[in-house]
Amino acid sequence: MFVDIIGKKKKGEKLTRQEIEQFVTGASSGSVPDYQLSALLMAICLKGMDEEETYELTRAMAQSGEIVDTSFAGGTVVDKHSTGGVSDTVTPIIVPVLAQAGLKVFKMSGRGLSHTGGTIDKLEAIPGFRTSLSLDEIKESLKECGAVIVAQTADLAPADKALYALRDVTATVDSLPLIASSIMSKKLASGSDVILLDVKYGSGAFMKNREEALELAKCMVSIGARAKKRCAAIVSSMEQPLTDAVGCNLEMRSALSVLHGREKGSLYRVSREIC
Repeated sequence: MFVDIIGKKKKGEKLTRQEIEQFVTGASSGSVPDYQLSALLMAICLKGMDEEETYELTRAMAQSGEIVDTSFAGGTVVDKHSTGGVSDTVTPIIVPVLAQAGLKVFKMSGRGLSHTGGTIDKLEAIPGFRTSLSLDEIKESLKECGAVIVAQTADLAPADKALYALRDVTATVDSLPLIASSIMSKKLASGSDVILLDVKYGSGAFMKNREEALELAKCMVSIGARAKKRCAAIVSSMEQPLTDAVGCNLEMRSALSVLHGREKGSLYRVSREIC
């Protein structure tokens, strides 16, 4: 019974692959009620997961939906993820730059989580910008212009989408294994060859100090290595917003200023380093 899995993790015991798969399947299918999923999320948040458990959770979440085959793109497909912060509007800057440089960029982004603004929310501040694409549209865009930024679809890592929403309302956002598995399950599902992670620390980030951010970075790079991906991370400060602009519309204006060469502050420097 699922309650036994909750009780096991509540005592700090290690979950098996089968138990983790039951958790993930229950989240994606709706067969396990929200209150039990929330209880296990809280137990994980309080008791943690070891490296193997975290990888198995990530793998199961990635495999809860379709895995995109990006071999059709005809080049190295790259992806980037930031753990989030205030005025962290890097994605709309680096995606067109990397595509112009000849790389193929497939970026699956999320909406706001806790106090951080989401890339999808920011892009939708542009009138008519559509972020919900089918897999066929994703493939067509990637092949045609070399870059695509999309909201998480129902077909890609659906278990993460369900758990992501629960974490936001159950105070379990700041759990290292839950952060790592959420991020990396989407990265693995997107089928990219190379993954770069921007792990933030500071008063405006989920990781409050550099040591915590470094631990998260190592955890996610380890997951990438286990999944046979080229994966690396940078650790950057979020003690201050990256620009003076805070809010979806204003942050997109800052991103355009950077792309036009008019702004050379923190947002520009972080974007250049990631590129």
